[in-house]
Amino acid sequence: MRLSIVVPCYNEQEVLVETLARLLRLMDELLCAGRIEVDSEVIFVDDGSRDRTWALIQQGAQSSTRVRGLKLSRNRGHQQAVLAGLLMARGDAVVSVDADLQDDLAAISEMLSAHVAGAEIVYGVRRKRESDTFFKRFTAEAYYRLLSRLGVEIVFNHADYRLLGRRAIEALREYREVNLFLRGVIPQLGFNTAQVHYDRAERFAGESKYPLGKMLALAWQGITSFSTMPLRLITSVGLLISLASFGVSLWALWVRLFTEHSVPGWTSTVVPIYLLGGIQLLCIGIIGEYLAKTYVETKRRPLFHIEHDTALARDAGTMSTAVSVSTWQG
Repeated sequence: MRLSIVVPCYNEQEVLVETLARLLRLMDELLCAGRIEVDSEVIFVDDGSRDRTWALIQQGAQSSTRVRGLKLSRNRGHQQAVLAGLLMARGDAVVSVDADLQDDLAAISEMLSAHVAGAEIVYGVRRKRESDTFFKRFTAEAYYRLLSRLGVEIVFNHADYRLLGRRAIEALREYREVNLFLRGVIPQLGFNTAQVHYDRAERFAGESKYPLGKMLALAWQGITSFSTMPLRLITSVGLLISLASFGVSLWALWVRLFTEHSVPGWTSTVVPIYLLGGIQLLCIGIIGEYLAKTYVETKRRPLFHIEHDTALARDAGTMSTAVSVSTWQG
């Protein structure tokens, strides 16, 4: 089969040379074993990097016809960069893997075997999280469990290391979501699936491009994009508060009619107002989050624009000229 390996990159100059060398070595091994075609490719997607990442990708594309570079016109985020590579890939099987070399590249061979055996989607799943700090391990596993409790179909301990067959890629092309969370979208595709387990290593070089803020943003994206449970919780909380308020009203009426302590106090007036006001503001905020997503979805903005494509530049006889702009319309 023809294999495409998609590598999203954002300021990865410290590790990119080693990543390219290892991926090309893996390609050679698979080619010698007769498992992939000669025209298989490695696609590096530059997500608006500010360092020498794109220059290194161009050098790799010049040195090897198996290397292809895509440069997004600006930083769009990790998920959009992965999707750009997946939709632009020409392979029969497409593997997405991060550039930091933490994911075991040897698992790609097992993914190909599972794909040949009939799996259209093969998930790379971590065996354990010993390379993570206690805080990251605890919060990550708690998040996966929370998503499952909220009704989101997700693969436990799976990030964005996976193989998609051509049918899965074409099915993914029909999803026009702007608020993109691939870990939730891919299971929606269906098809036969399999899992390959691997051990995750320490980052080879450089620093993580997913600090706590981005991780929290991605976590919130997954919840609000795939679960209506927060809206149902609003209904439940509203019902409980309404019942409590009704009970307090009955109590106040009983005090007024059957006791002599009917003068309302400051606490009995102010506390319910503040309590109900706080609950209402919280509910409006959550509803507003969903409304904002609906607002963005209706704009149907493109998810990405391709500024350079080294494959097209190579065909045109130059590596330095931007030859066309391709847009995937959301």
